[in-house]
Amino acid sequence: MANPPQPSLGYSVTAVPSNPDSSTPQPEKNSVPPPTMLPGASRFPPPKLHQDQIPSPSFQNPRLLSPANGVKTGSPVPHLSTPPGPPVFTSPVRPAAVPFRTSPATPQPVAFSSGSTLPTSSPPHFSNGSIELQHQVPLATNDSTPFEESSCALFSARKVLKQKKLANVPSLGFGALFSPGGEISPGPQIIQRDPHRCHNCGAYANLYCKILLGSGQWQCVICQKLNGSEGEYVAPSKEDLRNLPELSSPIIDYIQIGNKRPGFIPVSDSRMSAPIVLVIDECLDETHLQHLQSSLHAFVDSIPPTARIGIILYGRTVSVYDFSEELMASADVLPGDKSPTRESLKALIYGTGVYLSPMHASKEVAHKIFSSLRPFGLNIAESSRDRCLGTAVEVALAIIQGPSAEMSRGIIKRAGGNSRIIACAGGPNTYGPGSVPHSFSHPNYPHMEKTALKWMENLGREAHRHNTVVDILCAGTCPVRIPVLQPLAKASGGVLVLHDDFGEAFGVNLQRAASRASRFHGLLEIRCSDDILITQVVGPGEEAHVDTHETFKNNNALCIQMLSVEETQSFALSMETKEDIKSDCVFFQFAVRYANVYQADISRVVTVRLPTVDSVSAYLESVQDEVAAILMAKRTLLRAKNHSDVMDMRGTIDERIKDIALKFGSLVPKSKLHQFPKELSALSELLFHLRRGPLLGSIVGHEDERSVLRNLFLNASSDLSLRMVAPRCLMHREGGTFEELPAYDLAMQSDTAVVLDHGTDVFIWLLIKTLGIFLYKYVTEEEIPEFVVDIGWTQALVMEKHLRQKNLFLMKRKRNSEAFFLILKYLTSVGLSPLVFLLSFFLSWLAFYCLDIQRYFLNNWQLQGAELAADEGRSAAALAACRTLAEEITELRFPAPRILAFKEGSSQARYFVSRLIPAHKDPPYEQEARFPQLRSLTIEQRMKLKTSFIHFDDPSFCEWMRSLKVVPP
Repeated sequence: MANPPQPSLGYSVTAVPSNPDSSTPQPEKNSVPPPTMLPGASRFPPPKLHQDQIPSPSFQNPRLLSPANGVKTGSPVPHLSTPPGPPVFTSPVRPAAVPFRTSPATPQPVAFSSGSTLPTSSPPHFSNGSIELQHQVPLATNDSTPFEESSCALFSARKVLKQKKLANVPSLGFGALFSPGGEISPGPQIIQRDPHRCHNCGAYANLYCKILLGSGQWQCVICQKLNGSEGEYVAPSKEDLRNLPELSSPIIDYIQIGNKRPGFIPVSDSRMSAPIVLVIDECLDETHLQHLQSSLHAFVDSIPPTARIGIILYGRTVSVYDFSEELMASADVLPGDKSPTRESLKALIYGTGVYLSPMHASKEVAHKIFSSLRPFGLNIAESSRDRCLGTAVEVALAIIQGPSAEMSRGIIKRAGGNSRIIACAGGPNTYGPGSVPHSFSHPNYPHMEKTALKWMENLGREAHRHNTVVDILCAGTCPVRIPVLQPLAKASGGVLVLHDDFGEAFGVNLQRAASRASRFHGLLEIRCSDDILITQVVGPGEEAHVDTHETFKNNNALCIQMLSVEETQSFALSMETKEDIKSDCVFFQFAVRYANVYQADISRVVTVRLPTVDSVSAYLESVQDEVAAILMAKRTLLRAKNHSDVMDMRGTIDERIKDIALKFGSLVPKSKLHQFPKELSALSELLFHLRRGPLLGSIVGHEDERSVLRNLFLNASSDLSLRMVAPRCLMHREGGTFEELPAYDLAMQSDTAVVLDHGTDVFIWLLIKTLGIFLYKYVTEEEIPEFVVDIGWTQALVMEKHLRQKNLFLMKRKRNSEAFFLILKYLTSVGLSPLVFLLSFFLSWLAFYCLDIQRYFLNNWQLQGAELAADEGRSAAALAACRTLAEEITELRFPAPRILAFKEGSSQARYFVSRLIPAHKDPPYEQEARFPQLRSLTIEQRMKLKTSFIHFDDPSFCEWMRSLKVVPP
């Protein structure tokens, strides 16, 4: 039985009891167990085995400068004294239904260490087919052995602590991020045969197994049992075994050629057998409709000619467009107040209409359909318009299931891969099944919302059963009732994304949603050494029920049924150790099986080995701050379901910092304060970004936005997850190069342009150059008379008359009060604060009228017209370079982020400033320590930078740490 939970400061701990001799434990579905990972000891049965050391391929250590870096997780679970049962899963949207959690999948490198040596006092050699085990990785236990890493699996530390008490500290924890569908570079080894698996536990043969050269038997690294290889591993020497891919590479893709599928099928394009159905809201105003039409036209032009497409509109009715009509936009209309009857669907599907057609045959028809859309004609508020989204998705599922006639040959063809429904919504679902009332004040709203949630979830599950993913792309200013729509997208394996409008970002996401490579029938199996317990999983899946023919004698693998297998997803695993570890290393094996778009069964096997250590300092040095931060953030966000929870989770971050300093930090001399471990300095800053950023901070105001960000983060890939936690700051330099700097407000320097990548948003910040305290404007020669008249000045100074193309006008004297208000109006139009103008105006008046230093300013603040023109050109070039960089670093990201560019002092600049750590409040020595680039500035530049900041109450990183009674690292 499990030991009682050990409460930790600021953390809720959930026990996950397990006993091999008792009935299967029932996990608490509402609990959120903390991460805990224990290395398993490898024990070999007699006789004594000899293991030769074969160097394994080396992998780079994961230096997570990129967004896909690793981070540690935070709250562990009570210690278990007996073998564990299945971990607790929790779903962010329905925490009580499935003990699972949604999280992203993006491959990340995993740190490996040398394996454990065999427990033999001397290395005996046996010939004649007697025992001789080959281990294909050096088994040295010294710290100098390079770590081996996998781009699919990232661990919060490259080493595992042997002491259970320290390894299971809730505030730090241990875990991993696994990306089942991530791309591997270089590509994995491919084997077109069935894998060798352990008959006892089901683990796969791998490069860490010990091989008996004479008999070909191999020893499982998970359960230590010997298994046969049907003579395939019989070899005269260990060098010959290196030719086998599974014994030389940590990542293997098996192509299954079994009874279920014949393997690859001859398909010219992977999307040919997987149609895309657009479900479009027809209750849009004219402005939104125009943007949507532009995005739809671009979408049709972007998809491959062999891709099949369907178009459905919904309002009070459902209109299914017929591609057989080439001269006009024609549609069959179904009522939207109820689910379609079997008779109506049969008449639709078996009729003469063509509702799914390849683009090469229907592109012109699709353009005509989009051009025929008209704005909503009634004078009804957006939120009160009838929309039957639920009925429209039901009809889309029906036509996908077919049969549907192809225009080109008139044959019946069923969809083979993952089909995709993309809903373009501009408002809530307020009509028909799955709908909610227009107004929250409806007396029966809570009950109707609960009914709608359940209905939408069931519809999403029905779509998933038919290998169909439902993505919902929302845009506009009308609230769409995210809690009602989210279960539909989530249960089907899709995503829900919010946009400001139906413009550029919406169009890009529409194209990327259709082009995502989706695999289906995904099953993830995770096996660990005996000492390791998986306490919690956050990711896009559910606990799976393994088929009986797949069972092994002692299969203790954690099995997860994946809703979809995509590159943009990952699973966050929290782990604990069940007891003190005695072996020198522990093993982890991830096996994901899925059917690809060519309907071939693929099994990807990733095997990881981590060394165990006694030294706490060695463990802390091996911690991958970024992976640990992501894991902590996912565990925290899982519990932040509403605004009240968000406030509590901020307090949890504070308690986590204090507990880490108490357990792993050092006591400051002559003080009762603890120093935060210097090995985890990056982790503390990442948690500060998490606390004040859009996920937990006050940057995002509306609860719908916070809910969408939360669900996206819990399922996001590791690189996107890292960028959503902490932004990446890149400063533009001369020559079009960029320098990566800490995300501090000290980066807002003169003569610079800065790109800030924050996952779902990318900001470009440009400095507005000013001439001392004066206001200036560039004008052409033709604009001079109108400009002088409009501003109402009687006197204007034209400098550098030989360069009249670009002139600087300084106000010397205002003719009347009209000039004052005209200037205010102009300043507002260019985004400059009127308050700044008032100050400038006052100082200008002092200079010109009281101090009579006009000539001094003219002599010392003149700017050559050529210099001004050059500055303008440099600004335009910097903006173009920044936008190009933003597009490049987010090229493969889904959802595509907003890219916003603005100038210093504009109203939108607050989005940029609020995401940076306000380090300008810190003393100069701390600024230089955390932002070394400051040392390259001159004294004048430093003073100018210092005076450019506006002071507010938001604490800096150092101030926050000291407020917790912790000394910053």
